[in-house]
Amino acid sequence: MKTIYTSFEQAVSEIKDYSTIMVGGFGLVGIPENLILALVESKVKHLTVISNNCGIDEWGLGLLLKNKQIDKMVGSYVGENKEFERQVLAGELEVELTPQGTLAEQIRAGGAGIPAFYTPAGVGTPLAEGEEVRAFDGKEYLLKRGLRADFSLVRAAKGDRDGNLIFNKTARNFNPMMAAAGHVTIAEVEELVDRGDLDPDHIHTPGVYVQGLIEGKQEKRIERLTLRKQA
Repeated sequence: MKTIYTSFEQAVSEIKDYSTIMVGGFGLVGIPENLILALVESKVKHLTVISNNCGIDEWGLGLLLKNKQIDKMVGSYVGENKEFERQVLAGELEVELTPQGTLAEQIRAGGAGIPAFYTPAGVGTPLAEGEEVRAFDGKEYLLKRGLRADFSLVRAAKGDRDGNLIFNKTARNFNPMMAAAGHVTIAEVEELVDRGDLDPDHIHTPGVYVQGLIEGKQEKRIERLTLRKQA
């Protein structure tokens, strides 16, 4: 049986200053929003965050950014976050931007115990400066390290008390691979069910990767709302 937390504050209580955390989601889809809010309240600082992007100004990881709790951001997209842009241009935030497919593979490799791999993405660009480049069959490839984190915070539609997780459609995104790449993985689930209630054929993340779970409702905010003009 996994640890079942009774509050989001308790769930993030082991995350300390200077921790490296992975946070699932793509834009605002599939983010563990309540765990993020608890981190904001915890006042933990000097975080290195690995995530596709950094939320928006007033929601998701953007709240941690606004509070100056993040020292370094590893991601693939600046997104709709003006504060992110301001901190980068002001030299207040260290940013490591990576092609999205490369970032996904770095996380997957880290979770699989693969220390590094070669990719053609980024060869001949500033991303390759200072990095190892090697030729295979006449084509150059860039060496990239697998990524691991002290903590992975993920969100799932359903989870059971053994830590098995099911994600909903596009909310699956980075969550399964991040669950495998964290030394400690905490899953925020919309519905916590008993052992045996999940169809084994439908499980996306086996419980072996998950150390703790907490059930919580989601606001599921929209990143950018576009309305069609009436005719």
